Amino acid sequence: MHTDSEIDHRRRRLLKAAGLSLGLAACGALPFALRAAPASRSRLILLGTAGGPTPKPNRAAPAQAIVVDGVIYVIDCGNGVAQQMVKAGLDLGAIRNVFITHQHSDHNADYGNLLWLAWAAKLHTGVDTWGPPPLAKMTELFLQMNDYDIRTRIADEGRPALAPLIAPHEITRGGLVMQDERVKVTAALVQHPPVAPAFAYRFDCPDRSIVFSGDTRPSDALIELAHGADVLVHEVMYLPALEKLIASEPNAAYLREHLLASHTTTEQVGRVASEAGVKTLVLSHFVPGGDASLADEVWRDAVAPHFKGRLVVGRDLMEL
Repeated sequence: MHTDSEIDHRRRRLLKAAGLSLGLAACGALPFALRAAPASRSRLILLGTAGGPTPKPNRAAPAQAIVVDGVIYVIDCGNGVAQQMVKAGLDLGAIRNVFITHQHSDHNADYGNLLWLAWAAKLHTGVDTWGPPPLAKMTELFLQMNDYDIRTRIADEGRPALAPLIAPHEITRGGLVMQDERVKVTAALVQHPPVAPAFAYRFDCPDRSIVFSGDTRPSDALIELAHGADVLVHEVMYLPALEKLIASEPNAAYLREHLLASHTTTEQVGRVASEAGVKTLVLSHFVPGGDASLADEVWRDAVAPHFKGRLVVGRDLMEL
């Protein structure tokens, strides 16, 4: 039996503990188990930040990855994407969705190779792939071209068949692309003549929204898609260096016309991000992408007058 004084003492201790807990909760210091579970944190990795089909010495070909709860969503598959993922410490076996913005070789050159090499590692789970036509035919032909190696590895190494693991989905219009328990993906048609359709993608993750422009000239549809987004990863073209680069090309006039009609300049990308009201603008798909003399400050100084939010000059393997 407890005396009145002992009961009083226990009551004071309980009240003190309750007061301390309230104080800790107010300042966010309660143990994890006692707090509401936070939203899953998304990781954005820039795997390759160069623009154009030719390999560059200082930047890899266009590709990005979003990781949520250990599951990987790949956006574009430029040359070397599998190796870039390994360099970034990503598990090739955790790829579950691949998105292609448009059918240009710097964005799709390693579409099949990524899945094939991931399967040769430890990919034994199905992957849904999304992009413009002829994505399904590309998948079929890639599997045919590599049938000998695939059959050999199935027989010799006991691997599952690769073809049933890949489910291509062709998209031809903007709107909802897919949604699972981690992300919602929406597309918008952008303008990248003469390639059509070409898409931008928005990923609404548990903790933030991330938009990828793909290749495009300034686009109202992209501005609408990116409205209020936390992060916009946008292609960028620096005209002074571009003029110098194409001056030596035999088809300079045609190349210049194409680039100006289908890409976004430093001034334009700043204005697009401002109109969309995004919080962070990440520059990527640099054109020219192989000019190592263009320091980050050059790109930053060209965009900053037109965008007052957070500005990031992208680099290969950068995580945001």
